[in-house]
Amino acid sequence: MDSLTGQFLQENQSLVLLTVSLLLGALIGLERGWSSRQKEAGERIAGIRTHALLGLLGGLAALLSTELTDWAFPTLLLAVTAVALVAWRTRAQSVRNFSITDSVGLLITFCLGAVAVAVDVVVATAAAVVTAMILDNKEEIHGLLKKLEARELDAAFKLLLISAVMLPLLPNEPLGPGGALNPYQIWWMVVLIASISFVGYFAIRVGGAEKGILFTSLFAGLSSSTALTLHFARQSRRLPELDPMLAVGILIACGTMFPRVLLVATAVHPPIFDALLWPVVVMTVLLIVPAAFMWQHARHRSTIKQPQLTQNPLDLNSALLFGALLTVIMLAGEWLREWLGSAGIYLLAASSGVADVDAINLSLTRMARDSIDIHTAVLGIIIASAVNNIVKTGIAGSIGTRRLGLHVAAPMIVSLAGGLLTAWLLI
Repeated sequence: MDSLTGQFLQENQSLVLLTVSLLLGALIGLERGWSSRQKEAGERIAGIRTHALLGLLGGLAALLSTELTDWAFPTLLLAVTAVALVAWRTRAQSVRNFSITDSVGLLITFCLGAVAVAVDVVVATAAAVVTAMILDNKEEIHGLLKKLEARELDAAFKLLLISAVMLPLLPNEPLGPGGALNPYQIWWMVVLIASISFVGYFAIRVGGAEKGILFTSLFAGLSSSTALTLHFARQSRRLPELDPMLAVGILIACGTMFPRVLLVATAVHPPIFDALLWPVVVMTVLLIVPAAFMWQHARHRSTIKQPQLTQNPLDLNSALLFGALLTVIMLAGEWLREWLGSAGIYLLAASSGVADVDAINLSLTRMARDSIDIHTAVLGIIIASAVNNIVKTGIAGSIGTRRLGLHVAAPMIVSLAGGLLTAWLLI
């Protein structure tokens, strides 16, 4: 049965693809027809029939371009464009605020029919679904634009600039002394840290305090819990009533950080997994379990559902500072390794843990492949994590409120002690 079906599809490929073109046009036309269902006859520009036929016409244009002449598709595309413009001009004369979206939808439908036949059915289908969703969510999209503030839009464009424009331009290769620096990886960390403040801002703005803090903490645990601690400490000064939930968010981010450290280290050097597993498990459990109890207690007492946010959504200065620190740490790691050996590695781990764990984790894991043993690398990573926990506790208590620091301190101290003891016993 399957072989017969495959044979039929192969022998009638053009017919099948034209049918897909027709159905994709009908999908977009279904949304257009439903949106204009209340209009009188003659007021609608195009509905399900017109879009279905346009999709089929696009497929036929692609087929004719392949079988007859290369001019078939561009000629028919110009004809469809002319018809769409005439329809728009005629409609605009009677309806003052008439949108050009309908005309653009006609052109997209024609092109998707051609893509289904000549390029890729999957691409055409995905594009048709996305097009229908965008057309269907007009009110929601316009509503979001009305709620968006100028500083929020500016922050979004800056984030796109440093990620989509600048990041791909950087070389992704070892540079500098001993090949210690990778510009792409350093800037990638800058992008991740900048994204934390951006995601955190909108998570709280959209989801409220509880859901926003939880989502931001989990996200930050996958990028930089140090930056998250700094961000939440500043928030606690603005909104001290959120201290318990912010403290839980810091603990969740720090607890999520340890599995991330394990995954990154294992990806770079798989043999390190067994030696690093149990210290990571102990430190994670000793943070997540207290955080869960504190969360249950804090959420029942909190009365703030939608706090007022007045800060810049994109904390780019902190991200750039971290990028500079990461560069210094990578250079110092190469120098200390050559000068002091294992003792220099532990000193570097402790000093780099002041800034963040990611840089030293990557550096030590790479060194474990060539120049140091696995146990030295594991103990260095745990030392860096322990120092980083102490620093984050200090950030919470100094930059944030005193109450925030007290909420964070006990679980942090217990976690770092447990991790160091476990790593020491396993060596």
